[in-house]
Amino acid sequence: MHNATTSTTDALLSAVTGSTQEVVELGHPHFTGMPCSPNHPGFRMTLIRRHGDMVRPDGGSASNEIIVTGGHVGTHVDALSHVSHEGMLHGGVDAADAQRGGKFSQLGADQIPFLLRRGLLLDIAALHGVEALEAGQAITAKDLQDAADAAGVSPRSGDVVLIRTGWARHFGDPARYLGQTDGVPGPDVEAARWLASAGIVAAGADTTAFEHIPAGKGHSVLPVHRIMLVENGIHIIEHLNLEDASRHGLTEFTFVMAPLRIVGGTGSPIRPVAVVTR
Repeated sequence: MHNATTSTTDALLSAVTGSTQEVVELGHPHFTGMPCSPNHPGFRMTLIRRHGDMVRPDGGSASNEIIVTGGHVGTHVDALSHVSHEGMLHGGVDAADAQRGGKFSQLGADQIPFLLRRGLLLDIAALHGVEALEAGQAITAKDLQDAADAAGVSPRSGDVVLIRTGWARHFGDPARYLGQTDGVPGPDVEAARWLASAGIVAAGADTTAFEHIPAGKGHSVLPVHRIMLVENGIHIIEHLNLEDASRHGLTEFTFVMAPLRIVGGTGSPIRPVAVVTR
């Protein structure tokens, strides 16, 4: 019989049980009416059975709901099947062949990895001394390097890099947040190449499309998605809320993300967190 008092030999479990952890939420709650890109169906949740609609003989009752949502609504992660270029997905996979039958046979959301990785926060808003960047402001490779230097960190292979623009504070104002008229801040093409050169596994931001959206352009072209997803196989995390992470002064932390294993999908809702040992 296993002795319950025997100390564990698992280093991670020992760290968890032997110290105090603080969990910092990195995403938004999902709710009906939250901002959604015009390219995707929005999130809807409603109760289809309420307490009292049916009461069991012993007085018990239950309630349940129906949820309808696109895979790229609210805080979510993109699968590598989400974007193609000239008919090809990451690794030269033919997009038309892969999507036959109404779901992706390759690179689908069920293949997005569970992530327990080193996470880095590059706080670009703080770097510029503002609560939020301007609408349509491009984040350059120099911005990312300067933010990394200020935080005393450097992205390396397998990391997850989160970029704070401060845009999450506009989440309650869908028109401004989505930026169809005025644009949205985010990494430009050279910033994307800077990220990819580090060999990271995923990158995320507190905006609807991760990348720089110039005024009046909407989501007409998304070159950063091509660089990250198609050319480099780097997952993109969108609609993050990095305000608490910034207030906590996070720079380097344990990043945890568990996507739903949606067979053949192109993205998945997530609840990402930063775990910090105090």
